[in-house]
Amino acid sequence: MITTDPTPGTPCWLDLGAPDVKATAAFYGAVLGWKYEPMEGEGEGAGDSEEMEGGMFQKDGKTVAGLGKLTEEGARSAWMIYFTVDDADAVSRAVERAGGTVRVPTRDLGDWGRMAQFDDPQGGQFAVWQPGKNAGFELADKPGSLSWTELYTSDAAAAKEFYGGVLDWRFGDMEMPSGEGTYTIITPAGQPDERMQGGLMELAKEDLSLAGGRPYWHPVFAVTDCDTAVAAVAKNGGSVQMGPADMEGVGRLAVCLDPSNADFVVLAPAEPATPAAPAKG
Repeated sequence: MITTDPTPGTPCWLDLGAPDVKATAAFYGAVLGWKYEPMEGEGEGAGDSEEMEGGMFQKDGKTVAGLGKLTEEGARSAWMIYFTVDDADAVSRAVERAGGTVRVPTRDLGDWGRMAQFDDPQGGQFAVWQPGKNAGFELADKPGSLSWTELYTSDAAAAKEFYGGVLDWRFGDMEMPSGEGTYTIITPAGQPDERMQGGLMELAKEDLSLAGGRPYWHPVFAVTDCDTAVAAVAKNGGSVQMGPADMEGVGRLAVCLDPSNADFVVLAPAEPATPAAPAKG
């Protein structure tokens, strides 16, 4: 369960770099019911000819994610997931000791907090956030917000060793119901099982073609109705890689691509089981 509590090792923010900010904002507005709030100086007051460069997504008046212009040459459009840490500089050093790479060195974002971005040893990209006045997103585990994170990697054992050391995670393996392999559940160390926040799964490099054979993280967004969300994806220029499909004990989900091929999952969670009424003797 993902929350807005800034516990070290937990997801706290995500943002998307897109080649067309305006079109991407419209897409997620249609699919997830998000309202886009451009940065100051953009939008109608800035003039129709000025291109939008980025801003924040909101759901029910609460900030859920960020959106910016994709500027890195050769980079693909993709969601970047941030995890809360107490000391971003210490994490940067730990990443390098563990064989990872610092993509964006630690920097201050005013009094909001400090951030850094990394590659894990296999090339999977992630980021960290050291909170200042801003702890991250304001809504989680509700329709239209982040409810789970997921890593597809070519080496699950190496991923567990790296992230366990860098972000102090603990892991639990379970067999997939259809016999398709092992799925690893991620929980921050010291937290109860109900604070599980994501999973990782080993795939062959040829199955990681979306990122050129490298591992990649993607977000899972909660929705009220998976089929309705999937229909909106298709209607607004996106596509579906898998689903909709029912996963026992999880819910109904689909793996989707937005119009710029950034991947994400929509999930209508399964209803909690209703306790049986006690037998009358």
